[in-house]
Parts: sequence; structure tokens; C-alpha cells
Amino acid sequence: MEQKLQPPIPPQNQPQNEPPQPVAYDTNGNPLYAAPPQAYYGAQPAPQVVHLSRAIDPMQQEVSPEVAAKHDRSVREYPSLNLSSHEYIINAVRRHPIGLLLPIGLTIFLVALIASIVINYRIITESLGVFDALPFGPVGLVGFLLIILFLIGGYIAVWVYMNNRFFLTNESVIQELQFSLFMRKEQTVSLANIEDASFDQHGIIQTLLNYGSIRLSTEGDETTYRFTYVSNPKKQIEILNNAVEAFKNGRPIDES
Repeated sequence: MEQKLQPPIPPQNQPQNEPPQPVAYDTNGNPLYAAPPQAYYGAQPAPQVVHLSRAIDPMQQEVSPEVAAKHDRSVREYPSLNLSSHEYIINAVRRHPIGLLLPIGLTIFLVALIASIVINYRIITESLGVFDALPFGPVGLVGFLLIILFLIGGYIAVWVYMNNRFFLTNESVIQELQFSLFMRKEQTVSLANIEDASFDQHGIIQTLLNYGSIRLSTEGDETTYRFTYVSNPKKQIEILNNAVEAFKNGRPIDES
């Protein structure tokens, strides 16, 4: 006759919630049980798996008509900036004109020097005793080409200087760096990451003409950003610090 195996029954005096007690020990002192310990507690529940899903398209933040109007105006005035749909320009900082003295002054000096040499070419050659010098035509053409070259170089230097700009938005700080005619860099720092903002002025000239440098320090990576030749740097830093404080506290930014 076929016999069915019955599951082990824990001892009557064994509480259900207490661990089973060994019935004997082997020669090595290891405990021996009447049945595997799991049999006293029944089957263990299988682990549950929870699947979370996330929307493919993130929820768009509502933009008020006032913010949308400011954003559209900022995009029209500064098309090169990459602004989000609810971001707009609060303050645009440009460099002080004092930085243009060197490129403009050098360009004027070189143009005047070449023009003077061309105009006084015959006098210069006669005073030096050079009677077989080149005719005036080729010399005048070379001088004219040099003047055009110096004027183009001066214009590029001024253009590069003026295209170094610093923008404050309601969310971030954007710095446009123009190093040359074909080398440009843009840096963006969120207002939430700005740890310190300060300015400095050195010497009598910077104090009298009211220009200096702006310095920003960020949290985490401890990166420092610097923007030089800033007009009225104290006022610019006050506007920036007010915007950072308002952004971190979640209140509207005072644009006055």
C-alpha cells in the first residue's frame, strides 16, 4: 500500500513564534533538528516587486502672461542667448569704455604713422640721400593697403572687446566670452549655485572712473567666474545679490 508523507509537526510544547530547539547534537557538536527549521514557520512569502512609471514628457511649467512678455522681449533683444520659456533678462552688464583706449589708440597711431611716411616719402628719401628710391605710386599703394589692414584690425579688436558681456536673468547668470573673431565661449551658472558674489577696484584710475571686476564663486566644485572692466561694479553686485537671495527664498525678484 502506498503511504503519503505528512509534513513534520512541531512539538506540542514548542511555541509557534519561537525558534525550534535541537533534538540532539552530532559528534562535532552541531545541532540536529526533527525537521528543517523552515518547516516550523511555513512557506516564506515571496518578495513583492513594485514597478514605477514616469511620464515620457515632463509637465510643462505654467508661464504667466507677464513673464511670457518679458521672455519674448529678451529673445528679441538678445537672440544669441539660449533662454528657457520662463526666463528673461534682468540686467545686461557691458564693459567700461576705458578698455577701448588701447586698441583705438594703437590703431590711430599706426594709421597716422603710415600716412605720414607716405605723404613725406620724397622728403624722407632726399634727406637720407636715396636718389634711386621706388616711385611714389607703389609706395602709396602699399601704404594705403597697410592703413586698411590696421583699420580692420582695430575694428576687430573693438568688436571682440564689446562682445564680452555679462547677463543676469531671473534664473541664472550668463557670461559671453569673445576671445577672437572665431573663438567664443558661453558660461551659465544657476542662481541656486552661487555662493558668493563680490567686486573689487584697484588703484586711483578704477576708483575715479568707477569700473572694476565682478567675481562669482559657486558651491560644490568651487569654480570662480570673473568679469573685468565692469561699469559701476558695486551697483551690479547689489542687483546680483538681491536676485540670488530672492531666487533661493522663492520670492519675486525686485527689478527696480
